Amino acid sequence: MMKALHFGAGNIGKGFIGNLLSKNGYEVCFVDVNQEMIDRINRRNSYSVELLDENHTVETIFSVSALNSIIQEKKVIEAIVSADIITTSVGVANLSKISKVLAKGLLERIAQNEKKIDVIANENAINASSTLKKEVEKIVSSKELAQINSLVGFPNSAIDRLALSKKGAEGDIALVEPFFEWVINKSEMVNFDLPLISGATYVEDLRPYIERKLYIVNMGHATTAYLAFLLGEPTIQKALRNQNVERIVRSVMVEASQYIIRTYRSDSEKMSEFIEKTLKRFKNSNISDDILRVGRSPIRKLSYEERLVKPARELFKLGLPVENLAASIAAGYLFDSPEDEESITLQGYIRSNGIDKAVSHFSRIENVKLKVMIKKYYDKMKNGHIANC
Repeated sequence: MMKALHFGAGNIGKGFIGNLLSKNGYEVCFVDVNQEMIDRINRRNSYSVELLDENHTVETIFSVSALNSIIQEKKVIEAIVSADIITTSVGVANLSKISKVLAKGLLERIAQNEKKIDVIANENAINASSTLKKEVEKIVSSKELAQINSLVGFPNSAIDRLALSKKGAEGDIALVEPFFEWVINKSEMVNFDLPLISGATYVEDLRPYIERKLYIVNMGHATTAYLAFLLGEPTIQKALRNQNVERIVRSVMVEASQYIIRTYRSDSEKMSEFIEKTLKRFKNSNISDDILRVGRSPIRKLSYEERLVKPARELFKLGLPVENLAASIAAGYLFDSPEDEESITLQGYIRSNGIDKAVSHFSRIENVKLKVMIKKYYDKMKNGHIANC
């Protein structure tokens, strides 16, 4: 049986990547630091995933095991040596934490055999595999790096699947929507001896898929969360029952889609279909998607290259409409969650310096007309006027 080593046994790891690899005939070994969860997987050599469909279908994933990267480093290295593919879903901020054991394992693997392998980081970030590779480069010597480069590929990927969890008798159960998309950059792969993963899409240029997800799906999701917060709605699904919210979210996605259409010469009709399919996913009544979770880390989401700001900047330069994007950015600046460190920092800065300086500081938007537009919507929303946005 083919072997997959997956770093990160969270909702995406168990509910999406590990799940799909298992269905493709892989024996999946998870690497994590949660000993309780590791013990549960090893006790049963399986785990459950619940689909958020009408029947709440429960699937059991077999032929799985788990290792603790802190106390079982030697076994993790052995698993790297024997793996056919290595994948991750640890969060982009944690890639540096797994790079040391990954580097050790890859060097040991090279010393024992010359079998090529691909390492795919499946994180909610652009070019996460390249980020992981850079972390490995910091650790190894130039000679060791040359050895790694000769036998190891770091193909980038784009993933899209809502993955949550709930408490069960055997601990957390991954909850996933029926829809999923795993797009892998084939041009960055080195191992073509394995069968292609059924259910994944292989492309030569990943960027259109990454940007479509970030600037349409993630942007629309965040916009819904920030509007929901202002209306006091607890979930994405409840917020979208409000016709004004649905109208604004659809409008902002249509507006942002012009960036994708013009940058990548995408088909307008297919983009419209994609937007409607995405809205249908957001409205899935079988999901209870907490708006504080979706809206968290507003400073990151309001940054220069991120989901709300980049399409607004680029379209504004082209003289195209950005009214709805400006309203989304304004709503993001009003997200005030006392449990979110970034939100606390953001609101403190606004209180001390005002919204105009906040937009310059966090979003690095300096165009006066665009900033005036954002401030207009900020003032309207702060005073409770959302329907007219």
